[in-house]
Amino acid sequence: MEIFMEYLKTFLIGGLFCLIGQLLIDFTKLTPARILVSYVVAGVIMGAIGWYEPITDFAGAGATVPLTGFGYLLSKGVKQAVMEKGLLGAFTGGLEASAGGITAAVIAGLIVALLFKRGDKTKQM
Repeated sequence: MEIFMEYLKTFLIGGLFCLIGQLLIDFTKLTPARILVSYVVAGVIMGAIGWYEPITDFAGAGATVPLTGFGYLLSKGVKQAVMEKGLLGAFTGGLEASAGGITAAVIAGLIVALLFKRGDKTKQM
């Protein structure tokens, strides 16, 4: 039963992030790109002031997988690097903390690009 509750919390928090994004798409004139950037910036701000860590403790992957989790990871990496390296850490910490995720995304994109042919979507209709 404990694992069910963990999955439920993960699903609810992740779903809440998706719900907020969908409401922003439906009821504002924000473009999807601006919403995505807003999510990353919100994660950075909430991580910097200490509000995001309790959410990740509660929801696990439901909070760390969305783009807000990427922003939180950046802020966490910068905080840690500043403590270890001083001011230089403000410039390197975010990239060091997120390098694995960025690399995985680039490699996955490359694999998909090699496996599938690009095409004009308007011709297929």
